[in-house]
Amino acid sequence: MNINLTMIGQAIAFFIFVVFCMKYVWPPIMAALQERQKKIADGLAASDRAARDLELAQEKSAEELREAKQQAAALIEQANKRAAQIVEASKDDARKEGQKLIEQAKAEIEQERNQARDALRAEIAAIAVAGAEKILETSVDASKHNEMLEKLAAEL
Repeated sequence: MNINLTMIGQAIAFFIFVVFCMKYVWPPIMAALQERQKKIADGLAASDRAARDLELAQEKSAEELREAKQQAAALIEQANKRAAQIVEASKDDARKEGQKLIEQAKAEIEQERNQARDALRAEIAAIAVAGAEKILETSVDASKHNEMLEKLAAEL
């Protein structure tokens, strides 16, 4: 056998093997590689989308939390203001009620003072009449000398 003929035969067999591999083996391998590459690209894209969605969700939740804290602070501030208003209103009512009680007490004291004065005037008039009777040793009629007794009571 000739070495050239062997080489040519081997080259033809190799060529047939390469054509067979290109026709029947290479396309499924390339399809599998492309499919795998597509799956990896889709997975990476989904991962990027999920990361963006997670970041947006975190920002949204942080913003909602800030808003909730602001609303809570506003409600607390409003409640404190309302409590202060209620306390002030209660203080004003208590002051008014206290002033009213003081005025009532003053009026009552004044009324009692006037009653005491009237009672003292009546007693003094009676004592004056009794004293005048003893001095004059005659009976003094209070109804006849009423005007004089009233002047005397007013002076006292």
